[in-house]
Amino acid sequence: MTPTLYYLLCAVLSVAVLLGISMMSRVKTAVRGNLLSAVSLFAGIAVTLIYNGIASVWNIYLYMVVGVVIGSALAIRVKMIEMPQMVALLNGVGGLASALVGILTLLGVGHSTVDYPLFTNVTAILAVEVGVITLVGSLVAAGKLHKLLPQRPVIWRSHAAVLNFCLILLTLAVLHAAFAGEFLGLSADISLILLIGVAVSALFGYAFSIRVGGADMPITISLLNSLSGVAGAIAGMAISDILLVSVGGIVGASGLFLTQIMCRSMNRSLIDILTGKTSVSGKPATVSQPVVEKSQPVAKGVEAGRTSSGEILRSARSVIIVPGYGMALAQAQHLVRQLADKLESNGARVRYAIHPVAGRMPGHMNVLLAEADVPYEQLYEMDAINGDFKDSDAVIVIGANDVLNPAARDAVGTPIYGMPVLNVDEAKEIFICNFDLSPGYAGVENPLYTRKSGVHLMLGDAKESLTRLLDELEKTDSPVSSPVDQPDAASSEILRSARSVIIVPGYGMALAQAQHLVRQLADKLESNGARVRYAIHPVAGRMPGHMNVLLAEADVPYEQLYEMDAINGDFKDSDAVIVIGANDVLNPAARDAVGTPIYGMPVLNVDEAKEIFICNFDLSPGYAGVENPLYTRKSGVHLMLGDAKESLSEMLGWLK
Repeated sequence: MTPTLYYLLCAVLSVAVLLGISMMSRVKTAVRGNLLSAVSLFAGIAVTLIYNGIASVWNIYLYMVVGVVIGSALAIRVKMIEMPQMVALLNGVGGLASALVGILTLLGVGHSTVDYPLFTNVTAILAVEVGVITLVGSLVAAGKLHKLLPQRPVIWRSHAAVLNFCLILLTLAVLHAAFAGEFLGLSADISLILLIGVAVSALFGYAFSIRVGGADMPITISLLNSLSGVAGAIAGMAISDILLVSVGGIVGASGLFLTQIMCRSMNRSLIDILTGKTSVSGKPATVSQPVVEKSQPVAKGVEAGRTSSGEILRSARSVIIVPGYGMALAQAQHLVRQLADKLESNGARVRYAIHPVAGRMPGHMNVLLAEADVPYEQLYEMDAINGDFKDSDAVIVIGANDVLNPAARDAVGTPIYGMPVLNVDEAKEIFICNFDLSPGYAGVENPLYTRKSGVHLMLGDAKESLTRLLDELEKTDSPVSSPVDQPDAASSEILRSARSVIIVPGYGMALAQAQHLVRQLADKLESNGARVRYAIHPVAGRMPGHMNVLLAEADVPYEQLYEMDAINGDFKDSDAVIVIGANDVLNPAARDAVGTPIYGMPVLNVDEAKEIFICNFDLSPGYAGVENPLYTRKSGVHLMLGDAKESLSEMLGWLK
């Protein structure tokens, strides 16, 4: 193969990779785009082998087969809920590969460095350093996501000093490599350079990632993805592989752009996130100026009013569903889709509100909802749907908390203050299907939990909470029961008569693996003529797009997923809002609870809904540690505490 043909093929393959990435931005072409990029990369491997004259080396194919077997095993065995960890590990593997290329280049194995020793040495040591940082940082991120490591930020007494010292040593290692390559040749103290580079890079990668809170892992993973691309591009420079430089640059740039977008969505600086300033590690922060006057919280069935949860959902004509990381943990996306289908069959328009950082990886909610066959047209980004919460008949939150915690708006001094959130609290009726009432990862209590009206807490396993919602949509009547134990007959009638329902999923839904029950509930609501939408807060869950991934797994139409800005204005007009395992992301205290971690953080306007069903495990504050005034709202709030799956199952029973 001539150099000219090789360069031409590299250019074509690079453009093909870019085209594939572009196609992945649209649900209808995402699968083809992913396939195009994968085929292009495979073709790039073949072109590289042929151009370098090593296509006949048989053991290369043996190693490739080993890689295929490992990758296939992971693809089959890794559950959707473990996808964030999988993404983090793949980023780490990319960093490891680049580091190995750098090490072999420095040792002079398989590549001649006589022509440009300075450039080769500098790029090789940089590939080692960036690659090892990516590897260790990704391992820490995966450990946090898998709960093998503390999910709260771990900050040492001299953390900044350690990082600065590491940077100095890494810089000296690069200078040493440049000096050795230019004047002393490759044999001069290469072992010392490698030892310093690997050890210090590993320490730096651990130190910078260990102090990032679990809720900020979506941004961290996005940054690590960018670093893996940067490491690959640098390694390509070291071995004069222009295709590796090109593809690595594409990955690095796209990851960096995504990181920047997510930081803007959270109104956070990357420095604050990497220094652990967006989470609290001690006592949950209490909202100092709650959105509504607080009263004694009720365990289940916040409201013993005249309208049941089922009636709200059955009569809802505009429903916004807000998925979060809880939906991913509960694997409830299929139930969410079923609930949405049921609401639509009742005549409701259902949308999904997707917060940019919901979940634990970029696009987590989108992936989950796509898995559940949720129409992409029903998924709305925060800016596009946030104004609709106030006009929605119901909002259904599933395993989301921080991404709709209203305390982000005014809880000055809290980690989520100033972060844009879904306006779930503006909805008249909010159904919250969260695992419990604990604060989100930011440690700020969600005032939605104590709102006196319009909030229906359905705590526990998200699947069971969604099943209860689906049952509620099926019922025509429901016996009056204790408000502490479960919503009364009026609650079921609300769901049955709802024509606009918004589901707000959160981390609790993920924990309960309740996404399939959420889908069932949505299907039941749609069959009753309701329009079901999902309000997705950007930081719901534990990785970017977490709620999307979970809802996709439950075949929830992507078109029903609405980002915070797109659906927040609809909460006030919804007939019912169902919150599943969400707290901080819809805590109205974020708007005015000055001094709390979520003050100023945009949240879902769930509190604006007339009827809110909250399926959370208990009334504890979210991760931010800020109490939610929704829990004590006097009317329109239906608390369904405990396992989300049980709460959803109960709601499904109402609708039968």
